[in-house]
Amino acid sequence: MTDTINALRARINQFVEERDWAQFHSPKNLAMAMIVEAAEVVEHFQWMTEADSRALDAETREKVGQELADTFVYLLRIAEVCGIDLIQATHAKIDLNAQKYPVEKCRGSNAKYTEYQ
Repeated sequence: MTDTINALRARINQFVEERDWAQFHSPKNLAMAMIVEAAEVVEHFQWMTEADSRALDAETREKVGQELADTFVYLLRIAEVCGIDLIQATHAKIDLNAQKYPVEKCRGSNAKYTEYQ
Protein backbone atom coordinates (compact mmCIF):
# COMPACT_ATOMS: atom_id res chain seq x y z
CA MET A 1 0.00 0.00 0.00
CA THR A 2 2.92 2.36 0.63
CA ASP A 3 3.84 2.24 -3.06
CA THR A 4 0.26 3.12 -3.92
CA ILE A 5 0.27 6.05 -1.49
CA ASN A 6 3.62 7.24 -2.79
CA ALA A 7 2.44 7.01 -6.40
CA LEU A 8 -0.68 8.96 -5.50
CA ARG A 9 1.35 11.59 -3.66
CA ALA A 10 3.60 11.97 -6.70
CA ARG A 11 0.60 12.33 -9.01
CA ILE A 12 -1.00 14.96 -6.76
CA ASN A 13 2.30 16.84 -6.44
CA GLN A 14 2.68 16.87 -10.22
CA PHE A 15 -0.91 18.09 -10.63
CA VAL A 16 -0.27 20.92 -8.16
CA GLU A 17 3.10 21.81 -9.70
CA GLU A 18 1.71 21.97 -13.25
CA ARG A 19 -0.87 24.50 -12.09
CA ASP A 20 1.48 26.48 -9.82
CA TRP A 21 -0.89 25.93 -6.90
CA ALA A 22 1.70 25.20 -4.19
CA GLN A 23 1.76 28.92 -3.45
CA PHE A 24 -1.81 28.58 -2.15
CA HIS A 25 -1.24 25.36 -0.22
CA SER A 26 -0.34 26.52 3.26
CA PRO A 27 -1.22 24.06 6.01
CA LYS A 28 -3.97 26.47 7.14
CA ASN A 29 -5.54 26.71 3.68
CA LEU A 30 -5.30 22.96 3.09
CA ALA A 31 -6.85 22.17 6.47
CA MET A 32 -9.72 24.54 5.76
CA ALA A 33 -10.27 23.06 2.30
CA MET A 34 -10.18 19.52 3.72
CA ILE A 35 -12.83 20.30 6.32
CA VAL A 36 -15.07 21.86 3.66
CA GLU A 37 -14.79 18.66 1.62
CA ALA A 38 -15.47 16.55 4.71
CA ALA A 39 -18.61 18.61 5.30
CA GLU A 40 -19.66 17.80 1.74
CA VAL A 41 -19.36 14.09 2.62
CA VAL A 42 -21.58 14.65 5.65
CA GLU A 43 -24.13 16.52 3.54
CA HIS A 44 -24.95 13.33 1.63
CA PHE A 45 -25.85 11.53 4.87
CA GLN A 46 -27.46 14.42 6.73
CA TRP A 47 -31.09 13.34 6.59
CA MET A 48 -30.64 9.60 6.08
CA THR A 49 -31.54 6.95 8.58
CA GLU A 50 -28.79 4.67 9.87
CA ALA A 51 -30.10 1.93 7.57
CA ASP A 52 -30.18 4.23 4.52
CA SER A 53 -26.59 5.30 5.17
CA ARG A 54 -25.52 1.64 4.95
CA ALA A 55 -27.36 1.03 1.67
CA LEU A 56 -26.36 3.81 -0.71
CA ASP A 57 -27.63 3.75 -4.25
CA ALA A 58 -25.02 3.85 -7.03
CA GLU A 59 -25.41 7.57 -7.71
CA THR A 60 -25.01 8.56 -4.05
CA ARG A 61 -22.09 6.16 -3.61
CA GLU A 62 -20.36 7.84 -6.58
CA LYS A 63 -20.95 11.32 -5.15
CA VAL A 64 -19.73 10.29 -1.68
CA GLY A 65 -16.68 8.71 -3.30
CA GLN A 66 -15.85 11.96 -5.07
CA GLU A 67 -16.10 13.94 -1.85
CA LEU A 68 -14.02 11.37 0.04
CA ALA A 69 -11.41 11.60 -2.72
CA ASP A 70 -11.33 15.40 -2.41
CA THR A 71 -10.89 15.05 1.35
CA PHE A 72 -8.13 12.48 0.88
CA VAL A 73 -6.27 14.68 -1.62
CA TYR A 74 -6.23 17.56 0.85
CA LEU A 75 -5.14 15.21 3.64
CA LEU A 76 -2.23 14.00 1.52
CA ARG A 77 -1.30 17.58 0.59
CA ILE A 78 -1.28 18.71 4.24
CA ALA A 79 0.98 15.80 5.12
CA GLU A 80 3.24 16.63 2.16
CA VAL A 81 3.50 20.32 3.04
CA CYS A 82 4.10 19.58 6.74
CA GLY A 83 6.60 16.76 6.07
CA ILE A 84 4.50 14.12 7.82
CA ASP A 85 4.73 10.46 6.86
CA LEU A 86 1.07 9.50 7.10
CA ILE A 87 1.76 5.76 7.14
CA GLN A 88 4.17 6.10 10.07
CA ALA A 89 1.91 8.60 11.86
CA THR A 90 -1.09 6.28 11.44
CA HIS A 91 0.79 3.28 12.83
CA ALA A 92 1.90 5.39 15.80
CA LYS A 93 -1.67 6.58 16.38
CA ILE A 94 -3.07 3.03 16.25
CA ASP A 95 -0.43 2.01 18.81
CA LEU A 96 -1.46 4.91 21.05
CA ASN A 97 -5.15 4.08 20.64
CA ALA A 98 -4.45 0.45 21.53
CA GLN A 99 -3.07 1.67 24.86
CA LYS A 100 -6.02 4.04 25.43
CA TYR A 101 -8.61 1.47 24.36
CA PRO A 102 -7.49 -1.96 25.62
CA VAL A 103 -9.68 -4.75 24.26
CA GLU A 104 -10.59 -6.05 27.70
CA LYS A 105 -12.02 -2.65 28.71
CA CYS A 106 -13.64 -1.40 25.54
CA ARG A 107 -14.78 -4.33 23.42
CA GLY A 108 -18.34 -3.64 22.25
CA SER A 109 -18.43 -0.21 23.91
CA ASN A 110 -18.45 3.22 22.32
CA ALA A 111 -17.40 4.97 25.54
CA LYS A 112 -14.48 7.36 25.42
CA TYR A 113 -11.36 6.00 27.12
CA THR A 114 -11.67 8.55 29.94
CA GLU A 115 -15.02 7.04 30.89
CA TYR A 116 -13.73 3.57 31.77
CA GLN A 117 -10.26 4.13 33.16
